[in-house]
Amino acid sequence: MAMTKADMETDQAEYYALVARARAAQREGRYREAVELAVSSWDHIDGMMRYERKYADKQFVSIEGIEVVLRYAPLLFDFDSLNGLEALLRSQRRIEKNTSGGLADKLSKARGLMWDAHRLWVHLEEHVEVRQDELRRALQGDQERWRAVAEAWDTMELIRRTPEGGSYRLSLITRMDERVLAKCSSCGVVAKASKIKFLGAVECPKCGATAMFVILARRPGMSA
Repeated sequence: MAMTKADMETDQAEYYALVARARAAQREGRYREAVELAVSSWDHIDGMMRYERKYADKQFVSIEGIEVVLRYAPLLFDFDSLNGLEALLRSQRRIEKNTSGGLADKLSKARGLMWDAHRLWVHLEEHVEVRQDELRRALQGDQERWRAVAEAWDTMELIRRTPEGGSYRLSLITRMDERVLAKCSSCGVVAKASKIKFLGAVECPKCGATAMFVILARRPGMSA
């Protein structure tokens, strides 16, 4: 589809604004929101790339709005975002054509990582604690891969990783099916549901807006 220079400039500005917000969410530990913002930037990738290739002679190795999803979606079990990326690469083939980083191959690896991460999460749910250096024996596969996932989840504050005898003892900080209280960022109403439901934007039962909910710290004596 033909685009004017103004159209391309608008897409460029929108793309970088959304990526900047995704970067900020990532720094603040709001990884699910970072993924959602990155996905939103995809609507503007084509125009941004056209503009920068034509007017700045830029060559693309990767696209940050895609890389954020490839990095975090597997660790959050975000099937929909990875499926959306597959659809994007199929519908806008020039994105893959005009990047040298092998996006289709990265997507395939991200899906493989997601299934491995899911196996590790189930293993952690089935055991109160596990040693990191015993993951290969328990789950097969590559020990370095298990270590990388554990380190990433530790950074994301999804698991507790405690040094022990030259390795680490791993445990879940919280179970994803735990019922928690969270506040609607649109109207402020407090709702109660499983934690995993609040990791993405959901429809508010009061105002009807699709909004992010802020999970509230549990006060002493609060029941789930």
